[in-house]
Amino acid sequence: MATPVFLSQSPRSVLLVTLDSCRFDSFRQANLPVMKSLGPLHRAQAPGNFTYASHMAMFMGFTPGDPQARETGVNPKFGKIFRMSQGGIAGQGKECFLLQGRNIIDGFSRLGYRTLGSGAVGWFNPETETARGLTADFDEFHYAGNTWSLEEQLQWLSGRLAEAGEGPVFTFLNVGETHVPYYFRGAPWSPEDNPCVPFADNNDAAESRRRQVAALEWLDGRLAPLLEAFSRSTVVLCADHGDCWGEDGLWEHGISHEKVLEVPLIFRIGETG
Repeated sequence: MATPVFLSQSPRSVLLVTLDSCRFDSFRQANLPVMKSLGPLHRAQAPGNFTYASHMAMFMGFTPGDPQARETGVNPKFGKIFRMSQGGIAGQGKECFLLQGRNIIDGFSRLGYRTLGSGAVGWFNPETETARGLTADFDEFHYAGNTWSLEEQLQWLSGRLAEAGEGPVFTFLNVGETHVPYYFRGAPWSPEDNPCVPFADNNDAAESRRRQVAALEWLDGRLAPLLEAFSRSTVVLCADHGDCWGEDGLWEHGISHEKVLEVPLIFRIGETG
């Protein structure tokens, strides 16, 4: 598949990328020159323990954060990157974007932004009623259909961003390769072979780690053209939650365990006025 071409975006534009199910320790271990060049890596707490809950919280401005930090963006309790004007009290730090509306997608739309989104996991399937809370407010939303379609997602975003022209855009990308079964195109294992299954007897923590790290390293270069297009813009890259790999006898996510809530966060703020 040809490498998608992305046009340079307005400094007012915003890109939110979520690496679904990515553990903090996997991200820290992996060789990720592109993603790690965005800014400092923060060990953050996710706002939810599964995809829907965490993204609904993020779409209300509650991005992952370090509760000990006193820095806007690093700790949304102190100061949010995105704050809804009627969504809770202001922190002590000044927010980056103050928005009005149902959520941050609607808020950016009211400011004249084109809103585009692409999701990989099933919670983003717009054919289901449950997905509407996550997808309905985007001008256009693309569902990948499985968790190993980053290349198709990037091709779709490339075309839609070209059509959007020079105006500001809010772009959301949910990446699925880091979600179980930790499969990416060309991986030397089958997507049917999942080393992390709740209540299974044959799970493998070492193999889960190896595969998630490999998936991260595979997608790092493929995200480079998109991240470069937003090099003058606000970019937030994080995970929505992590996975348990046998800690306390637990596997996968949907449970409020330390390893499920511990996620990477990197961000860079562009023009906010």
